[in-house]
Amino acid sequence: MFARSGKGAPGWGGLLLRLPSAVLDGGWATAVVALALLAGLARLTGAAPFVSVSLALAAGFVAFLAVLGSQKRGALERALARAERDARAEAERMADRIWELRESEERFRGLIDALGDLVVHRDREGRVTYANEVFAQTLGREVDAIVGRTLHELGVEVGTVPEAAFGGGECLSSTDVAIGTRAGPRWFSWIELSVREGDARVSHRALARDITARKRAETALIAARERAEVASQAKSRFLAAVSHEIRTPMNGIMGMAKLLADTSLSAEQRTYVGAVSTSAGALLALIEDLLDFSRIEAGRFEPEPQRMSPRELADHVTELMASRAFAKNIAIACFVAPDVPQTLVADPNRLRQVLLNLLGNAVKFTETGGVLLTLTMEAGRLRVAVADTGPGLHEADQARVFQEFEQADAATTRAHDGAGLGLAISQKIVEQMGGEIRVESRPGEGARFFFDLPVVEPGEALDAEGSALRGRKVMILSRLGPEAEAMALAIRAHGGEAVLAGSASDAEAWAEGCAALIVEAGLETPEGAVLRRLRAGGFASAQAVIAVKPGERGLIAGFRARGYGAYLARPVRGTTLVKTLLAGGLAPSAAAPLAPAEDGAQRPSRRPGLAALAEAAALSVLVAEDNEINALLTRAALTRAGHRVEVVNNGRAAVDRLTGVKRRDYDLVLMDLHMPVMDGLDAINAVRRHEEAENLSPIPILVLSADGQERTRHHVIAHGASGFVLKPLDPDDLVRAVETQAAA
Repeated sequence: MFARSGKGAPGWGGLLLRLPSAVLDGGWATAVVALALLAGLARLTGAAPFVSVSLALAAGFVAFLAVLGSQKRGALERALARAERDARAEAERMADRIWELRESEERFRGLIDALGDLVVHRDREGRVTYANEVFAQTLGREVDAIVGRTLHELGVEVGTVPEAAFGGGECLSSTDVAIGTRAGPRWFSWIELSVREGDARVSHRALARDITARKRAETALIAARERAEVASQAKSRFLAAVSHEIRTPMNGIMGMAKLLADTSLSAEQRTYVGAVSTSAGALLALIEDLLDFSRIEAGRFEPEPQRMSPRELADHVTELMASRAFAKNIAIACFVAPDVPQTLVADPNRLRQVLLNLLGNAVKFTETGGVLLTLTMEAGRLRVAVADTGPGLHEADQARVFQEFEQADAATTRAHDGAGLGLAISQKIVEQMGGEIRVESRPGEGARFFFDLPVVEPGEALDAEGSALRGRKVMILSRLGPEAEAMALAIRAHGGEAVLAGSASDAEAWAEGCAALIVEAGLETPEGAVLRRLRAGGFASAQAVIAVKPGERGLIAGFRARGYGAYLARPVRGTTLVKTLLAGGLAPSAAAPLAPAEDGAQRPSRRPGLAALAEAAALSVLVAEDNEINALLTRAALTRAGHRVEVVNNGRAAVDRLTGVKRRDYDLVLMDLHMPVMDGLDAINAVRRHEEAENLSPIPILVLSADGQERTRHHVIAHGASGFVLKPLDPDDLVRAVETQAAA
């Protein structure tokens, strides 16, 4: 279709065929020039017009494409340039971040190294993959020498790898590890976190802190505790020995003085004997306080809770202190609210000690009026309070009196003796029992000591509804404020109405509706004039009850003859008062002088003497006692009570009398604990084994001991003793204990 321009010259087709290569070789500009030349050449050679036009159009199109391609290439180049700049900036940021992370890691490692903590990473096989410089220095090695080795190979024993880490998740373990160093073994608290990572690898990362100082302190503390326990045991043995050694001679002094007082003495001699007994009692009380305080300070005080009756305890302690109160011509009384449980779990011996201390202090410092002990329920706790009408306390003295060897009156001219330990001991005991002892007082207005105790396993209350005396009106004619108040509280607590009067004229104004009349014996005349006046003044049908002191029981028959249908022994027990009022005036027999019993009832006295000999059969008693004075005292007390006594001076002789060839029949045995040849406990065990082997009934064995510790009492009872009698012995109490145990 194209013509040739000459020989060998390519035709138009050849030029067109070469155009792509020209474009490829020369780029878009060369292609345009080539097309333009072809178009001009075609026109000069006379080629067909459409060829020239086509070439011209192709040249224009190529030129357009060249321009368009140039623009796109420029945009692409600019985009590539921007991407390059962004990549460089990102690379710089990444480099900065990596540098910051490295710097942070260096700071963290420096901080850990400065703290002295060990850092160790291990793989699943337990080989170290990383260790800080502190760990390497601790082992005295280079870090490179540590990596790749196990802790066992490095001499560090931390136990096996936690298997929990192999099950997925995390496992945190902690232990104390000893690591040998050049300076000796040091202890570290080794905390290890075992983690299963996403690629199923397990790593163990440990952080260990030096606790050598703590370990040494713990070791020293353990050693100190062991030494303290040994010292405490030694102190306990010392207290037991001191208690025994002091009580033994005191037993002879007090017991013999009591026996001597029962003999025919002149008035002067009786005064001297009384002084001996009083001084011995004061000395014994001081010794008891010192021993108790030492025992508490030594940490040997351990409450021994057991089921007890708070009512019986309060009444009994009040009666024990009554003789001291009556000797000072002051009143003493006890009120137990009817909603107080009949029984609860507490330490009766310690609670008795606190009550004796509080009542003893109140009686000692009270010269007029009296002392009132109350037991009530407050917010579910037992509230125990002792109120007196003594001189009271200044506010500055109220905290000081609970300190050791402190008294409210610390002057050298003080009127009352004492070591100042009673309240300090009471405070410690109450705190050990879960309470807090406090005092309320003003100078000249008396004092009120009180504390609350938790009520553990309470039994039923005596009269929780307070309805036993509902509808009864009782007149109390008495000048004894605390005792009259206690009786009034008891009557009102049981639903009755109580009216207090200090004279017959005051009582007459309240005569209407009175069902009962209680008169203090000190206000009545021997002829019964007060009762006759009251009968004429409106009390004609009222039940008449006379309240007498224990020493006035001999007057009961005369009071009954003058119209009194019943009597109450002071201090009056609340339960006895209620029973008497409900009985409607039934009086006990007056055939013999009456003594108060533990339950408040009145029973014939068992005081040793001719009357006792007539009522009780003589007992055969074996006494095992190595101390001659104590043996003499025991023999004298029992013999005067009409009993037959045989004395041996060691436990082996006692066992022979009860089990061996020298065996004799006895009604009861008094056994001392500390004796030569064989002590009391071994003797008791031998006797009990013989009785079991021979199928014999156990003979009552009362242990005589000067060791007043409560654990000693329980110990001997657990080893087969029937009872425990504490020295120093009171002859009357000893006889009473023997007769009671023999009759049981």
